[in-house]
Amino acid sequence: MGHKAVASEHPTYGQQAVRTSMGRLSLAGHIRWVKEHITAEDNSKRWVTRTYWSGMPRSVEWWAEFVEARHGRDVTPDYRGGLAHLRGPDSDPEAAAQEGAPPEESPAYRALASLRATDPRMSLSEADCRALEALAAEWLARGATVTEIVRALTCGLPATVHNPGGIARTRLEKKMPPKPSTAPAARARIDRAVMMCTMCEEYLPGARLIGGLCADCYAELVPEAAGKTPGTLPATFLPAPRRTPQADVTDRVAELRRAAGLAPKPGDR
Repeated sequence: MGHKAVASEHPTYGQQAVRTSMGRLSLAGHIRWVKEHITAEDNSKRWVTRTYWSGMPRSVEWWAEFVEARHGRDVTPDYRGGLAHLRGPDSDPEAAAQEGAPPEESPAYRALASLRATDPRMSLSEADCRALEALAAEWLARGATVTEIVRALTCGLPATVHNPGGIARTRLEKKMPPKPSTAPAARARIDRAVMMCTMCEEYLPGARLIGGLCADCYAELVPEAAGKTPGTLPATFLPAPRRTPQADVTDRVAELRRAAGLAPKPGDR
């Protein structure tokens, strides 16, 4: 869930704004990027990048222990990349038991609600989103992504849409992806897990992360920590000194007129 992917789902925000927001969430202890090397029982191997987040801010030590605990974890049911919310044994039972917290919107509901920003012609009401939530959830259960749902509901629309809820229902029903294969998945486990910079999405072996950020991204987000004054321009953005003296325009014009055999103008030197 990098900043480019998030910005593509929320076009009202730019990539740089999303990137900065993710960096601040990382410093606050809410989010981390973890790169996991997974080996399946058929000896296939691959790296998977996951975004872990917590509603409760966590300390640097807590996140380090969490990443360390990923080593050797059986991930057969979740053998794919994507967003991994801290639930079950990974979550804080006290945070989960907070009273009065509003229920979380499902990914299917959020996908339908996001249509308003993607294409105003498909703006769905809350009642429409609730009515179609089960269909969208079935898409997700069959392996479709939120991007695929949005694309299926917004591509090839007529110039004017009078009943976006009806069109969404028809498309969700008729374009429903097939059910995934029932063949048992190969057993898979994590061989190695390393933390990545949340802003530049790079893993630098041996580099120390500061609140989930590399030194360069931390200095960019917190310039005063690197001895820089916020709001100052880097030297590369400042005008370079002129290599030759600036010529006088009047003298240059008079010189050109003399070379062309024209009479000098009053005031020419």
